Amino acid sequence: MKSVTLLIISVFMLISCKNNAQENTETIPKEKKIEFASFGKSIIATDAIAASSMATHYKTLNVGDSIDSKIKAKVNEVCQAKGCWMRLQLDDENEVMVKFKDYGFFVPKDISGKTVIINGKAFIQEVSVDEQRHYAEDAGKTPEEIASITEPKRTYSFEADGVLVAQ
Repeated sequence: MKSVTLLIISVFMLISCKNNAQENTETIPKEKKIEFASFGKSIIATDAIAASSMATHYKTLNVGDSIDSKIKAKVNEVCQAKGCWMRLQLDDENEVMVKFKDYGFFVPKDISGKTVIINGKAFIQEVSVDEQRHYAEDAGKTPEEIASITEPKRTYSFEADGVLVAQ
């Protein structure tokens, strides 16, 4: 009788140890989810391409061409008047000028350095001297810097219908 009781106690102890081991493996911390603030049309954060990949696509475009795209990039500069445009870093050499569809929404003016996901149309544009000067003024450039703009410039442009800003 003592051996049966001892056997039953041993089985219960093994089962309880096994349950504790399972509980400990289930408490592995999960990857932290990035939160986004949304502006304009509601978009999702998945399936955005890297800025460096988009730089390659821009090199194949001509003035007047456009492609639908979703890009993830770092903000270099934002309009300090209203938040009505921003410049994003594509790669080491190139930036993209982002405006918002139908002037329908703005982004916060303090998001320089943050990561954003933008959805819309990528295209090549030739920017006039007057428009370049306007953007320089919005960015808070000095009168000397503004006056030094004397030639039209071919730029990578983007019309965003939705923007997500990483928090």
